Amino acid sequence: MRSLERVRGLVAGELVDHLPVQPVIMMFAAKHAGMPYIEYTKDGRKMAEAQGRVVRDFGIDCLLTCSDPAREVFDIAGEDSINWYEDQGPAICEARAALLIKSRLKSFRIPDPLGGGRMHDRIKAIEILHREFGGEVSIVGWVEGPLALAGELRGLTHIMMDLLDDPPFVDDLLDFNAEVAMVYAGAQICAGADTIGMSDAAASMMGPRHYGRFLLPRQMRVVESIRKAHPEVIVRLHMCGNTDALIPQMRQLPVQIFELDSPTNLQAARAGLGSERVILGNVSTITEMLEGTPQKVYEASRRCHKTCGRFHIVGTGCEMPPATQPENLRAMVRYAREHQPEELT
Repeated sequence: MRSLERVRGLVAGELVDHLPVQPVIMMFAAKHAGMPYIEYTKDGRKMAEAQGRVVRDFGIDCLLTCSDPAREVFDIAGEDSINWYEDQGPAICEARAALLIKSRLKSFRIPDPLGGGRMHDRIKAIEILHREFGGEVSIVGWVEGPLALAGELRGLTHIMMDLLDDPPFVDDLLDFNAEVAMVYAGAQICAGADTIGMSDAAASMMGPRHYGRFLLPRQMRVVESIRKAHPEVIVRLHMCGNTDALIPQMRQLPVQIFELDSPTNLQAARAGLGSERVILGNVSTITEMLEGTPQKVYEASRRCHKTCGRFHIVGTGCEMPPATQPENLRAMVRYAREHQPEELT
C-alpha cells in the first residue's frame, strides 16, 4: 500500500496494511541531510531534499513543509522583527514586533503566496516534492493559525493582554490572519499538498472562554473554507502544550487529524473527541525520543496506540529534537509497520 493511501485510508475508516507514522521532523531532517538549518528554512529546494531523504531512509508517511514561524510575517510586514540563526529556526523578537503600534494593522494586505517571498519558497518546496513523490507519500503543507500569526505579528505577551484590554483589535487581527491562512492554504494545495497542517501553538495558553470567544470561530472559518473548496484534502490541527481544557470545543472543528502534544492527557482527549476522530502523536519529544531508548520509544508508541484505538497515527506531538538518535526514530517506524490499526495488544 502506498504511503498516501495508508493515511487517507485510515482517515476514511478503511482497512490499511499498518498504522501510518508521521512524526514532526524539521531540524532533524536538515541535520540528517548535512545542512545548516538556515539553508533548510531559506531554500525550498534544500527543504525538499532533506524531507525526501528522511522518507527514503526511515520510511515515514509524510513530507512535512513546516519549518518556522516567520514565513507569513516576512511577507506581510518584512523582516525587521525576525532574528536569523545559523542552525536553528528564525524567531520573532517581541521587542521589535511588527504590530507594536496596533494601528499599523490597517496598512497590512493579504500577501501573494506566489509573489517571490518566503511563503512562495514553501510552495516551491511543495512543487518539488509533488514532482518526486506526488500520489505516493503524503505532502503536508502548513499555515500559521490565526492566534499563532497574531502572536508573531504583535508579540505573544501583547496579544494575550489584548484579549482583555482591546477585544475589537483582536477580532480585527484574527480575522485578517484567518484570511491569510485561507489564501495560503489554497496556494499550497494547488502546488500539490494533499494535507494542510495548521498550527495555533499558543492556544494552549488560553482558557476555554477566550478560546471559544476569539479563536475557535476563526479556526472554524479556515478549516471549513479548505474542506469546502478542496474536499479531498486532509486538514491537520496542531496546538502545542496541554490542550485538555479545550478538547470539548476542539471537537467541533471538522479537521481529520488532531495532532496532540505529550502534555495533553491522551485518554481524556480520546474520550472528549470521540472514538472515530484521528489522533496523531503524544509520544514525548524529550523523555522518549531524545532521552529514551529504542525500546522506550516502541513502548510509548504502543501506549498511544492502545489509548487511541484504531483511529491513530503514530508520531510525536511536537517537533522531534535534532539530536534524537536515529535508532529511536527507527523504533517508532518499526512499531507502526508491525501493527495494524485494529491490533491493540
